[in-house]
Amino acid sequence: MDVAAAAQPVARILAGVPMHNANLYHRIRFSVVDVAVWLELPQQAGPPQTLLICRDIELDRARQQARVDRVACPADFAPAGGLSGDREVATAQAAAECLRRAGIRQVVADRSLPLLFAEVIQQAGIEVLCDPQFGVLERRRKDPQELAWIQEAQRVTEQAVALACRMIASAKAGPDGVLWQDGQVLSSERVRAAIDHFLLDQGYLNTTAIVAGGTQGADCHESGSGPLRTGEPIIIDVFPRNRQTLYHGDCTRTIVHGNCPPPVRRMHQAVVEAKAAAMQAAKAGITGQQVHRQAAEVLHRWGYHVGPPNQNCPPKTAFMPHGTGHGLGLEVHESPLLDQNGPPLLAGDVVSIEPGLYLPGLGGVRVEDLVVITEEGCQNLNSLPDDLEWKESV
Repeated sequence: MDVAAAAQPVARILAGVPMHNANLYHRIRFSVVDVAVWLELPQQAGPPQTLLICRDIELDRARQQARVDRVACPADFAPAGGLSGDREVATAQAAAECLRRAGIRQVVADRSLPLLFAEVIQQAGIEVLCDPQFGVLERRRKDPQELAWIQEAQRVTEQAVALACRMIASAKAGPDGVLWQDGQVLSSERVRAAIDHFLLDQGYLNTTAIVAGGTQGADCHESGSGPLRTGEPIIIDVFPRNRQTLYHGDCTRTIVHGNCPPPVRRMHQAVVEAKAAAMQAAKAGITGQQVHRQAAEVLHRWGYHVGPPNQNCPPKTAFMPHGTGHGLGLEVHESPLLDQNGPPLLAGDVVSIEPGLYLPGLGGVRVEDLVVITEEGCQNLNSLPDDLEWKESV
């Protein structure tokens, strides 16, 4: 059934593990590792009431921290037949019983509602409607607290990228071009481990960072492995998550140790120019597609291809197979996309701007900044230089 066609006021529901369900956490700003459910219940008079159902051992913390009107545990809404011994099933049963007691016949869910909840609620005679846009716009428009958390995450992310770049810049090249540091070969794994250790000390969880050297960098999402070498482009892409706030940072730089091959330098110049053009275009009301086209036009002028290499890409021509950027927040990739069919940007969107070029047999170049969209333009949250050469003092 179409949500807009509902003939009576309906309730709304979000459910899952707040630590992992971004829509639920965004709504309540309370993180636990067990399943919980948020309900918005219409009232006969006044605004809807919000309710969080979570484990009984979390009640006190939830009452202090969660952004809801009421907090309860599953036992407060046990159905006539009692609650299941399965914690997730019991929470779904409590949600269904709460809706039943409130006289709810229809409830609207977001795209992330577990199928278990939909099944249990429907067994209670309540219709479950899906609104795919529920929570999307709310998460895109970052509030001041979110912006502060993202800015802090980006500051630490840049420090991790700078650490990796300094390691590479300070290494010594052996006769075969392999980089050495402290008497050991400098590999992608060693640099990635240094990034991980730094971020762990700063209170961040780090999904496998990209440290892709030489031809490995021609695959834009290759994480990289093995020895790093002088004279080759090395892509450093770090996108950690703060363990407390759950918000991400995201930053990419490309570095070359020693002499830079002219084709790599030319690719880098084109990418930096494309990034500047995209940032110049980005502001509220402009679509993600328009921003992407600005970057693509620059790359086309340089003679490069935009799109998958199997789509009319001339042989031995560097190409950009991905969009110009993506939204970021509780997830490292979220709405909006700066790509074909990208939607109008909103003030408060936080998006990456990261054009890249890739050429099999040579490698890749990508430079990524994070910006906040405003009515007038965008605010860059990055301060790192985007040069290929890296000074140890930076």
